Amino acid sequence: MRRMFLTALAIFALDQVTKYLVVIALDLRNLGEFDVAPPYLVFRMAWNYGVNFGLLAGGDMMRWVLIAVALAISAWVVIWARREGGKWVHLSAGLLLGGALGNVVDRVIYGAVADFLNMSCCGIDNPFSFNVADVAIFFGAVGLILFTGKNPRDGRASLR
Repeated sequence: MRRMFLTALAIFALDQVTKYLVVIALDLRNLGEFDVAPPYLVFRMAWNYGVNFGLLAGGDMMRWVLIAVALAISAWVVIWARREGGKWVHLSAGLLLGGALGNVVDRVIYGAVADFLNMSCCGIDNPFSFNVADVAIFFGAVGLILFTGKNPRDGRASLR
């Protein structure tokens, strides 16, 4: 469990520091866009009022609903990871928790999630932005899928 909480803390801190540096210190919220290594990496400000790609965006009520859902899912992940055990499960859960809590803090402070990373390549122009928390949530969810569950043949946990 310690691994999960340390991972969550590290991801949360990294997410909040990068958001502060890019959105506030670099003033991306007013600049709108800043080329770092175009087209591979561009800082492009986007405020996400919903979930992925702005789905479920709504007014102030939806903001608090999304905060409550993220906190409920985070609590459930902690309980689940405690039951499942294993270092990879705890690491994956920590990634997901740190990212989820980073985005919750954005919703509380700004009313929306601050997305700013934009990457394109190979003639494909990506119109979407994301942040460190989003990457951590994605890899945490994938890790939980890969490293939890029981082997149907012998009942033991698989891929630990």
